[in-house]
Amino acid sequence: MIVLTLVIGVVLSFVFFIYISSKPASYTLTALSLLLAIVSLVFIIKNDHDHYGMKQVTKTTTEQIYPIGNKQMQMILYQPIGTANKHQVYVYQKSQDSKKKSHTQTTDTTNKVVKVSGTTHMVTNTTRWEFTSDATKLWFGISGENHKFIKRQNILYVNKSVQVLSVQQAKALKKMMASKSYQAKLKTQAKAFITKQVMTAMKKNPTMSAADRAKVMKQAQADFQAQAVKNALTQIKK
Repeated sequence: MIVLTLVIGVVLSFVFFIYISSKPASYTLTALSLLLAIVSLVFIIKNDHDHYGMKQVTKTTTEQIYPIGNKQMQMILYQPIGTANKHQVYVYQKSQDSKKKSHTQTTDTTNKVVKVSGTTHMVTNTTRWEFTSDATKLWFGISGENHKFIKRQNILYVNKSVQVLSVQQAKALKKMMASKSYQAKLKTQAKAFITKQVMTAMKKNPTMSAADRAKVMKQAQADFQAQAVKNALTQIKK
């Protein structure tokens, strides 16, 4: 509408200046038409530069995301963008059994990680320009600024059991866990740890049944695995 007003003002000023024989009337109407065109142009510039008649509106969406890896090691990965390492892209899965990895956006986006006790999910706040009223939409709708993207913020609420690692750290962890010498070391340490736990339990209860010993061994194995993962993470994060 505002563009149409600008065009009308320019056309009328031409018509009034050329075709009206009365000079006073011609000059007056031409000046008014040019004023209309100038005012329209000013508002077009203000809408384009300062988003006149518009406001920032933020829409919030929530989606459940899933870590990468297995039950023993669940991870949300991140990859730094650029050399300054001020921004990261986070990598995750959209479903538990998905083979395809998803990631946060790379432009005009900030990401924040918050550790929680509940489920891992992501809250996205997307901010866009929108017209303040139907009237401003009528006047400036042709500008194409409505719903124009401004910025995005992703807040990743990650369960405390899930590790947040860089892609480089994840590669280092995978290499370490695949090492035959490291696996042999873990096997020796696991055997010693489990044996010690069983012996300690039997000292407290000499009449312990075979079933109870099996439970102690199973728990000891789980405790050792958890400690081994913790130690490995400590090493790669140095």
